[in-house]
Amino acid sequence: AANSGRKQDAVFIKTNDNLSTIITSTFLGGSRDDAGFVLAFHPTNGNIYIAGGTASADFPGNKTGVFQPSFQGGVCDGFVAILNNDGNSLLASSYFGTSGVENIYGIQFDRFGFPYIMGTTTGSWPIQNATFNQPGGKQFISKLQPNLSGFIYSTVFGTNSPAPNLSPTAFLVDRCENVYVSGWGGTINSSTGYLNSGTNGLRVTPDAIKPTTDNSDFYFFVLERNATSQLFGSFFGQNGGQGGEHVDGGTSRFNSDGVIYQSLCANCAADAIFPTTPGVWSANNGAATNSSGGKCNLAAVKIAFNLAGVGAGVRSSIRGVNRDTSGCVPLTVSFADTLNLGKKYIWSFGDGTLDTTTRVPFANHTFNAVGLYKVQLVAIDSNTCNIADTSFLNLRVRNDDATLGLTATKIGDCFSKTFRFDNTSIAPASTPPKPFKANSFRLFFGDRNNSQIMGTAPITYTYPSFGTYNVQLVLTDTNYCNEPDTFPLTIRLIDNVQARFTTPPAGCIPYTPVINNTSLGGVTYTWLDGRGNSFNGVTPNFTYAVPGNYTIKMYAFDPASCNQVDSTEFRITVNGIPNSDFVYTPNPSTVNATTVFTNLSSGGVNYRWYFGDGDSLITNNINEVVRHTYLLTNTFNPCLVTVNSFSCTDTFCLPIITEVSPLFDVPNSFSPNGDGVNDQIFVRGFGIVKMDWKIYNRWGNLMFTSAGVKQGWNGRYNGNIQPQDVYQYTLAIEFADGTKRTKTGDITLLR
Repeated sequence: AANSGRKQDAVFIKTNDNLSTIITSTFLGGSRDDAGFVLAFHPTNGNIYIAGGTASADFPGNKTGVFQPSFQGGVCDGFVAILNNDGNSLLASSYFGTSGVENIYGIQFDRFGFPYIMGTTTGSWPIQNATFNQPGGKQFISKLQPNLSGFIYSTVFGTNSPAPNLSPTAFLVDRCENVYVSGWGGTINSSTGYLNSGTNGLRVTPDAIKPTTDNSDFYFFVLERNATSQLFGSFFGQNGGQGGEHVDGGTSRFNSDGVIYQSLCANCAADAIFPTTPGVWSANNGAATNSSGGKCNLAAVKIAFNLAGVGAGVRSSIRGVNRDTSGCVPLTVSFADTLNLGKKYIWSFGDGTLDTTTRVPFANHTFNAVGLYKVQLVAIDSNTCNIADTSFLNLRVRNDDATLGLTATKIGDCFSKTFRFDNTSIAPASTPPKPFKANSFRLFFGDRNNSQIMGTAPITYTYPSFGTYNVQLVLTDTNYCNEPDTFPLTIRLIDNVQARFTTPPAGCIPYTPVINNTSLGGVTYTWLDGRGNSFNGVTPNFTYAVPGNYTIKMYAFDPASCNQVDSTEFRITVNGIPNSDFVYTPNPSTVNATTVFTNLSSGGVNYRWYFGDGDSLITNNINEVVRHTYLLTNTFNPCLVTVNSFSCTDTFCLPIITEVSPLFDVPNSFSPNGDGVNDQIFVRGFGIVKMDWKIYNRWGNLMFTSAGVKQGWNGRYNGNIQPQDVYQYTLAIEFADGTKRTKTGDITLLR
């Protein structure tokens, strides 16, 4: 309807998806000022719920049975109006107000189709069915009946002040029906004449990001499902300084996972430190160095509250390309849950194979038939409010892959830098045919990312200088399932070919040298391994099994170069390896026996023992007696790595079956008199992995403490000899099998 001389109206506009055509548009309001701030879609019937503020006692809409059919007084009331999904029919509307000033700044639905509203008031907003409430608070949250007939619950939060604490900016109801609010308050509002009490006194929770406020901050608030408690409260912003964080434009939103994307106008006087995190795009206020006026910057904040329960967000990756959902049969796809909130994951691939259950948020699957597949991921955490969440992804498996090919031919004499590139790719045999188009490929020449769109016609290109260029023909046409496949081609451009390669000078048998072909120019290559064997190709794969000195020779051929062929050679040394061997006693093992290893190796200079239980020892003496005590009955696989003077190694491993009976005891006396006999007292036992041993004198003073069986008491405290006496101890033991024991007793110190 036309405005017809009214004051301000709300306006609703529905367009097509690219905004080129208005499908429906209408004013929404009565005879006085009206403002529409927010809207939301009913999750099942698609009706449009519009909310805001109105000063009109004649606000339109069917008010039969609604919560407040009449205007409640004051400057303005909040309103909610319901339009059908086409936007051409006003189904119902209701006021939401008191005798004070109300505006609704947020409207959201839960997954069951119940609408929630959030806004501010200067009156006494009704509290109903809400365990959590802060009487006198001027920010309200209410869960409504879908037909606007009343509250399911209603509550307020904030300080008992005459004006709201916040100017709200974002609102969310998550999948667990928790409710999120963000807003800001302080001097920017009050100094310009708007009703605002600032952020002093707002309640924070122990996990607050910022627990205190300078009265001009942002505030984040989370209300638990059914208004039972406050889950989260925190300030955000700089400490002190002129002005304060605020929003006078921009966009602030929560997503369904309870993550806030908040824009702030911040640090306007550049006289305080605004909090930023390491590695951000801009850690400082760039306007602070600008002398042309104000110093405000836009700050962007992302916070994950982790209160929305478990969520699922399946993503596919094909050949390393994330979010790719199409490929060629057989198609191997890596799937991931981007949220990573579950304790267990169930993957259904939609191709008739059995579901896969994992404890990690990753799964790989190969599709062996052409088709469209609906992949389902269920993320489960039974300790969260919603227990499980499901995410879907549509995947297309095809068989219309193109075969890529490219050749390069030098044009001109041997000093020329010009090549003709011929696309030798083959289109798939399909019905209907899928011939290549003039823009099906892009050819990268390998010099500073220079490239051209390519079809089936040849391309001529002149390089700026001699050198090696890695050319790539990339399939860019999505008509083929193997887009974006790449065909590589290396061009070594030189007037005179120069044969070059690098490889380490020595190795240990069996030795396969890593060879890097660094030739300048060259089209084909022939390699000789120094044993009468040859290889044709860019790099050879020679393996030497016998120690000795060998000369590797390479011939580089380039018929387009001026000299056409060049050669080079390099001499390598292949060294022998030592022989690693050992035996152990007792064999077979006996209960609680220390294992003694005898080194039988030959040709070594260094010996590295790995006992198979995480412990190790390095020695240079082949005759050193090596002892090791295992702590658990088990089968271990100790290994000896023998190293010779050329750093070549040989490894020998031998399994050992151990028997350990957990035991411990403490002697009842010792004589620390320096005679080398019984001078220290130790805890003795088998299978001990942790120990807490404390020794006290008769007055209860702690004389000694030990955490391991290798550490004993020498009868001294702080270096001072202690008198002959009876001392008490407490001992807590944990064995390798997980069992625990404790003991208390006396020790007699003899002099």
